[in-house]
This record gives sequence, C-alpha cells and structure tokens, in this order.
Amino acid sequence: MQVTRELFDEVMVPNYAPSAIIPVRGQGSRVWDQNDKEYIDFAGGIAVNCLGHCHPALVQALTEQGQKLWHLSNVMTNEPALRLAKKLTELTFADKIYFANSGAEANEAALKLARRWALDVHGQHKSQIISFTKSFHGRTFFTVTVGGQAAYSDGFGPKPGDIAHADYNDLASVGALISDNTCAVMLEPLQGEGGIISPEADFIKGVRALCDKHNALMIFDEVQTGVGRTGAMYAYQDLGVTPDILTSAKALGGGFPIGAMLTTTEIAKHLKIGTHGSTYGGNPLACAVAEAVLNVVSDSDVLAGVTEREQLFRGGLERINAKYNVFSEIRGKGLLLGAALNDTYKGQAKALLNAAAEQGLMCLIAGADVVRFTPSLVIPLQDIEQGLVRFEQAVAYLVKG
Repeated sequence: MQVTRELFDEVMVPNYAPSAIIPVRGQGSRVWDQNDKEYIDFAGGIAVNCLGHCHPALVQALTEQGQKLWHLSNVMTNEPALRLAKKLTELTFADKIYFANSGAEANEAALKLARRWALDVHGQHKSQIISFTKSFHGRTFFTVTVGGQAAYSDGFGPKPGDIAHADYNDLASVGALISDNTCAVMLEPLQGEGGIISPEADFIKGVRALCDKHNALMIFDEVQTGVGRTGAMYAYQDLGVTPDILTSAKALGGGFPIGAMLTTTEIAKHLKIGTHGSTYGGNPLACAVAEAVLNVVSDSDVLAGVTEREQLFRGGLERINAKYNVFSEIRGKGLLLGAALNDTYKGQAKALLNAAAEQGLMCLIAGADVVRFTPSLVIPLQDIEQGLVRFEQAVAYLVKG
C-alpha cells in the first residue's frame, strides 16, 4: 500500500494537521523522509528523543527485552520496572515511584494523589489546586483544566472544579489565591508550551514557602524539563527547592512511551491498593528502555555536554539575530530553548518553522511567537553548527518576505 499524506485525511481523526513530510528513518540527529530528503533534528519529538534516533544502547535494551517479556498486568511486577524505580529513587529526592504511559497520565496521578492526601490528612475542605496561566500539563480533562490555557479545555462541558490559576513569576498572585484550603500548587520549573519562560529563583522559593505555610503539596511537572533537558538530571536540582511530587515522561523513554510519578513514602501511602492504576504502567519493554536512557543521561559528561551545547546554540542564534534582527530574546535553559520573535515578526513562528523544514531542519514552536529547540542531548556539535546554517537560511527567507 502506498502511504501518503492524503491517507491521513482519509483515515485519521482531524485533531492534528501534520506537515506533508513523512519521516521514515532516523539516525542520531538526522532524519530522512519518504523522498530521502535529509533533515537535522532540532525538535527531538518535542523533547522526547533525548539520545537522538536509534541510539545503540536503547536499541539493544529494547531488542533484548523484546526477546524476554513484553507485558504483564499489575497483578505481578517485573524486573525492569523495579530496576528503573530503584534508579529513579537514587537519582532524585523520591522514595516511591508510580509508572504510567505518558506525561498526562503521570500528572493525572499526581493530582489525584494530592487530592487523596489532602482528604485523608486534612479533610474535605482542602481540595483547591493552584496552577498557572500559560501552563500545560496534559490533555486528560483534569490535567487540561489544571493547565492554564482555556483554548485547550473549553468546549467539553463542565470542568473539574476547585482549580485556580495564578501568574507565573508573580508570587503575589499565588499569595492572593492560596489558603489552608489549598491541597497543591502545580507548576513547571520552566514553562514549555507557554513560551519557554524561565522561573525567577525568588519566585520558586516563594512558592515553596507558601506551600509550607499552608500545608499544601508542591508538584513539579518535569515532563519536558526532566532527564537532563536543562543540564541537571531534573530541573528542581538547580533551583534550590525540592517538590513533594514530581512527574516525568517524554525523555524518560527516549522515544518509547512511559511516564512516572515520583514522591515520598509519607505521601505515597495515600494511594492505597485499588485507588489508582494503569494497564500498561510499568510495562517491561518501556522500563527496560528507560533504564538504558537513565544509564546514559546520568553520566556527568553527558549532563555537562548539555550546557556546552546550550552555549553553542545561544551563540549561533545571537549571531543570526545580529544580522537579521528578528528575535527579542533567546529564552530557556540547557537544550530547552526558545527564540522569541520581536514585534516586527510577531505571530510568524509557524511560518519560520515551515521555512526551516524547507531548508532541511526540524524545529518546533511554543505559541505563535516563539521558535522552540529541543534536540538530542548528545547531538553532535557539527550538527548544531550545520543546523544553525539551515536555520539562518530560513530566517533570511522570512525576512525577505
């Protein structure tokens, strides 16, 4: 059967609008489409392919596990899941791990745990969840409502209740909402979909203090920032605060679907047997791959290399901007970077993404005004340099109109 872009319109639900490009193979930070056109990958599957495409350690882990055991229900546990959970506790503050299939499911579990903890410990009055405008926490109805973008949650009927939204980096707005009725404050330690917005240190520490004052849990959504993306294993480790619950996905599986919720023994005990579950959570294939991911990414040289690559990206983007004057700032940390378009080119991030694809470069957007870069954490330096050459060609095309 011939597979074309038109087949998508014929057989797929129309909630996506994919480009005409259909990639068929990848190696490292290079991807080839059906016409054998080559692309340099600065997108990484939206911060997922943290070791690029077909990394040998991940291929080996998947191949070996695929010849042993594919799936068990959670009536039983399995060795890869237990090894992965142990590794996560060794690398973080957490004592206990819950596995799911995605970031949305990990966040759903975190929010349900926070509500159950508050009910058990404090009573029915303590149910408020505070999140932030422009945040993104997934597409389940609970998580999309907690996420601070009404465009994603409107139009589906009555929303889950007792959810409020403060403004990111505005501690006073949190203080105006939080009370002893608040069970949790959920935030990204660097907003991704909202435009690559970095947190101010005093803001993060202030939120932690307010949570402590009002006996509320602090939930860090590290679905996009986790597993080396910012140069630390998890972003909280560079911010001087420790959350009560942390969620991880995307890069955790390096391209294989998996999510995880991390927390302490004291909080975890409130998800008693039967209170929550996932058919595929803790799948042996996923956990074997994720264990291989952590073994590679947790290496100090790999994490140091993220910072080195960040500087190469920033330098290249600043040189492009000095020549064409299209960006107001370069945002983000590590290899979660955003080039924010200035007023002259406002709203044209998608046009720049499309122009980049024409030049053989895959990148992303974060809203209408920000071009986002989330490449492999081990992308070769020469691929960064060549990719920036292609990106400059796209910028030149945009400027010429």
